[in-house]
Amino acid sequence: MVNNKKSIVVYFSRTGEQYSVGRIQEGNTAIVAKIIADKTNSDIFEIKVKNDNYPNDYTPLIQYAQEEKQENLRPEIMGQIDNFDEYETVFIGYPNWWADMPMPVYTFLETYNTKDKTVHHFCTHEGSGEVNSGFEIYGHTAQNDRAETEKQVTNWLKTLGF
Repeated sequence: MVNNKKSIVVYFSRTGEQYSVGRIQEGNTAIVAKIIADKTNSDIFEIKVKNDNYPNDYTPLIQYAQEEKQENLRPEIMGQIDNFDEYETVFIGYPNWWADMPMPVYTFLETYNTKDKTVHHFCTHEGSGEVNSGFEIYGHTAQNDRAETEKQVTNWLKTLGF
């Protein structure tokens, strides 16, 4: 089955020091997002924080993320998707931070109406797993084994009709 609906991959990802993969130049979630966009012929949009104060070192980053979650913050994001209404399918990807989506993803979801869209979540993690139903993969797999990552993403997309 081939899915011909107009789709977009929206993702939030981080570089810098990451658990079990060290310092990275391309975020784990970004890697997965780009594979999904390629395999589904989707447009792609990266959620970027306007005033990005996220630390590059892992321990300060997770502390910062935990504080954001505890305060239920909604960081302002840069850019916009002018034609969001045209998309029927939205893939939303993020790293799993404290068993939840990062707060910038909440900003995105509260900015764009996904009510009448098919939404598929995907996340990267290092053992905490998926927040809701969707696709999940270890960050170290995405970062260090692109062939395995592509295989897992392809298998997931097949279950969705792509």
